[in-house]
Amino acid sequence: MKVLVTGAAGFIGFSLSLRLLAEGYGVVGIDSLNDYYDVNLKKRRLESLKNESGFEFIQTGIEDRHSMRELFHGHSFDYVINLAAQAGVRYSIENPDAYVDSNLVGFANILEGCRNTGVKHLVFASSSSVYGLNTEMPFSVSHNVDHPISLYAASKKANELMAHTYSYLYGLPCTGLRFFTVYGPWGRPDMALFLFTDAILKDRPIQVFNHGDMQRDFTYIDDIIEGVFRVMTRVPEPDEDWSSDGPDPSSSGKAPYRLFNIGNNQPVALMDFIRAIENALGKTAEIDFQPLQPGDVPATYADVSSLMEVTGFKPATSVEEGIGKFVEWYRWYYNI
Repeated sequence: MKVLVTGAAGFIGFSLSLRLLAEGYGVVGIDSLNDYYDVNLKKRRLESLKNESGFEFIQTGIEDRHSMRELFHGHSFDYVINLAAQAGVRYSIENPDAYVDSNLVGFANILEGCRNTGVKHLVFASSSSVYGLNTEMPFSVSHNVDHPISLYAASKKANELMAHTYSYLYGLPCTGLRFFTVYGPWGRPDMALFLFTDAILKDRPIQVFNHGDMQRDFTYIDDIIEGVFRVMTRVPEPDEDWSSDGPDPSSSGKAPYRLFNIGNNQPVALMDFIRAIENALGKTAEIDFQPLQPGDVPATYADVSSLMEVTGFKPATSVEEGIGKFVEWYRWYYNI
C-alpha cells in the first residue's frame, strides 16, 4: 500500500508519515518547504523521515499543477492524505494570496490527481475554524457552517465543498477532518504553546488575547494521528439515512463523503493552559493582555460522537500530559 502525504515536513504530516511507515505503508511525502515558519525545523523533521525505509520525499507545492500531474501519474497511490495548506488565521488577513494559491488552487490539483488515477480514499485536513460565528457548543459536524470569519476558515470550508462535488461527480471517496488546536512535540512555532514556552524561558512577556477569556479544545498530536490513521482505511459510502428535507452537511445521500471533528472534547481555559506551561517549565509567565484579534473566536469545543461511532476512537490526552511531553522535547531540541 502506498500513501501520498502532502505537507510531509509539517507538524501533522511529519508525525503521520512516521506512523504510516511504522505500520508498513510506503509513503511519498511532498512539501514546498516555504518560510512561513522556521525552515530548519521542517528540515529536521525530514531528516528523521529519511532515516526510515519506505519513505520518498519530493520538494514541490500542491499549487504547481504540472508537478502534481507528474506526481500522480508517476505513482500509484492507494490513499492520499492532504495536509498541505497555508496555515494561520491571522496571517490570512496579511497575505490572502498565499491561501488562494495553496488552499484553493492546490486542493483542486489534489482532487484532479485523485480522480484521474483511481485513488481509493482522499482524506484532507479541514479546521475547527470553519465554525466561525457558531456559538452552539459543542461544535458538531452536523451544524451549518456558513459564516467563517477569516479567509483561512473560508478556504477550508471551500475544500469541504470542493471535495463533496468531486465525490458526487466522480465517486471519489473523500473524508474531511476538522482539527482542533493541535499541539505537541515538533509543533509549529507560530502556535500558542511554542510561543509561550519560548517567551517564558527567555523572560519575555506573552501576549494573551481577549484578555485571557478564551477556551480551546487543545488536542495532542498523537490523538490527531490516531484519528487520521483510523479514518484512512474506513472508506466512506453514501449515507442511506441522509435526507434532502433536513440535509446533514457531514455526509451525503448520493456521494461517498464524510466529515469528522478530531478534538479532545474537553475545552480548556487559556489561563489554565498557561498555568500548565508554567508548571512544566517551573517558571511564571509575564502576561500582556490584549483584545480579541480579527479572525479569532473566543471558544472551540468538539463534538466527536460521529468519530467514535465510526472508528471507536476518542482523543483523551490531558493538557498536563501533553504540555509535559512538549516541554521535554523543546528542551531537547534547543539543548536547554
